[in-house]
Amino acid sequence: MADKLIVALVNADPKNLLQISLPILQATVAATMEYNVEVIFSGHAGQVAMKSFATEIKEQVSEQKNIYDIIKEAYDAGVVFKICTPALDAWGDDLISEINEIVGGTYLISEAMDDDTVTFTY
Repeated sequence: MADKLIVALVNADPKNLLQISLPILQATVAATMEYNVEVIFSGHAGQVAMKSFATEIKEQVSEQKNIYDIIKEAYDAGVVFKICTPALDAWGDDLISEINEIVGGTYLISEAMDDDTVTFTY
């Protein structure tokens, strides 16, 4: 059985908190179940890893939390956050402090192809 989960956020609409937060919440649950979990921001969803953007997008129901609050909770649960280099090229380098590493496409492909890894893409 696989012991690692990669959540690749690529095409999820960064302005839609539901599309962005649900995969991160799933990652949080997996981390609390003691799986190794990485969330990798890429493509359009890479905006979420930018400080100014992450603090701006709020919960649509209560508007109590922003996406950055949800990311911090996941990070505290053990989720590792990474961003692909092309996302930095597109959205800038004002990264949230929870980003552990900048990776390229080769990293994502090699990890996703590993037999011990399950990959969810959004």
